[in-house]
Amino acid sequence: MTGLRERQKADRTRRILEAASTQFRAQGYDPVRIEDIAAAADVSAGTCYNYFSTKGDILLAIVSMEVEEVIDAGRAVVADPPADVAIALDRLIRNYYDHSLQYLSKELWRRAVALSVEAPETPFSQRYLALDSRLTEQVSDLVAALQARGQIRRDLDSSVLGGIIFAQLNQAFIEFVKAEAMPLEDLHRINQRATDQLALLMAAR
Repeated sequence: MTGLRERQKADRTRRILEAASTQFRAQGYDPVRIEDIAAAADVSAGTCYNYFSTKGDILLAIVSMEVEEVIDAGRAVVADPPADVAIALDRLIRNYYDHSLQYLSKELWRRAVALSVEAPETPFSQRYLALDSRLTEQVSDLVAALQARGQIRRDLDSSVLGGIIFAQLNQAFIEFVKAEAMPLEDLHRINQRATDQLALLMAAR
């Protein structure tokens, strides 16, 4: 029975998040009420409030769902990276970028980032930063995997490099979501130029 209840809760949570994502994208973040999300998800408003206290909590849960999925997909790249360092980095980061607009529009990403910096000590901000840390760890894991293959210099700290690479890709992504008209392919080109240069600096000699 415990397993059934957990599956039912997971199903309701997923329905709420998908309904919220659809409504936020169609109407914008501000006009949508939790009651509207509950109705679209076919659950009671009380159930929705039991799971999420605020719309900010729902938005963060959507971000979390997105990050979990890209980390899942990224594991295959880390487990068996391409032989070329630049291609390996680009493949992992391209996966992050390509998935970024599946649940969240640029407007919603701007709102999520704003909520995370407006009050850095709040639970929302702390959880948002924890998600960034998980992505940074995966980039570091890819660097370590490439070092183990002899493709990146072994005297370099994979954790430090992962942080540098993530900071660069994250800043490029922030600029992308700030520019409403900027196409995704432009973001890929900007990142590829950066990773090409980083790969040259890190390459084993």
